[in-house]
Amino acid sequence: MGQNIVATGMVLNVMPIGEYDKRITLLTKERGKITAFARGARRPNSQLLAAANPFCFGEFELFEGRSSYTVVRAAIQNYFRELTGDLSATYYGFYFLEFAAYYAQENSDERELLKLLYQSLRALASSAYDNRLVRCIFELKALAVGGEGPNVFTCLSCGKKEHLHWFSVERGGTVCTDCRRESAAAEPGWTLMDESTLYTMQYVIASPVAKLYTFSVSEKVLRELTEILKSYRMRYLDHTFQSLKVLDELFTG
Repeated sequence: MGQNIVATGMVLNVMPIGEYDKRITLLTKERGKITAFARGARRPNSQLLAAANPFCFGEFELFEGRSSYTVVRAAIQNYFRELTGDLSATYYGFYFLEFAAYYAQENSDERELLKLLYQSLRALASSAYDNRLVRCIFELKALAVGGEGPNVFTCLSCGKKEHLHWFSVERGGTVCTDCRRESAAAEPGWTLMDESTLYTMQYVIASPVAKLYTFSVSEKVLRELTEILKSYRMRYLDHTFQSLKVLDELFTG
């Protein structure tokens, strides 16, 4: 027999089912990524009308059946309505949701990813942060949380911690100046990094989520971060994010 459980989480995506229902994907603290049916959520008088939408964060009471979950009720703590007033923030937000949906797994500990997603959406909703920097921080930290982040603390060739001025996409991290000089010139994916770019990457990977959105960077550092993470993502993530295609077309040309 099934039972009711309560899970804290965020709605990542929604799909209409039939005439009145929705199928939602939740990133939860207790069960990782799960799919649940919201019966009647498309009816105008449904108690789930507002809750069964992307960005909604709160407590979801779910009936756990043999092979699926059904939303019984929801107590939403944050709808992130601020994002709807800024087209750029909205598209960045949808990209973050899609990224989290790609990475998260069912029945796994996704508390750090959920925390990162929530704090990153809060940063997008604030005018105090550059959305481009929020994106870089979110991508890098999500990769690190998922165990696929780059090594930016030592040289991947000799192990030294000093003079890490080069980033190698193919090697997946930093290389010191001496080892770069000895490497084959034909190896692709080398980026000469500003020292502040290196420190920024190290800080994002090493810091707790609560301290991520506490700084700004120069335009030069932001460009370097953007290019490094773009190349790294394309090299190591075998996935096309549809929201990212729209985001890049609209805001980066």
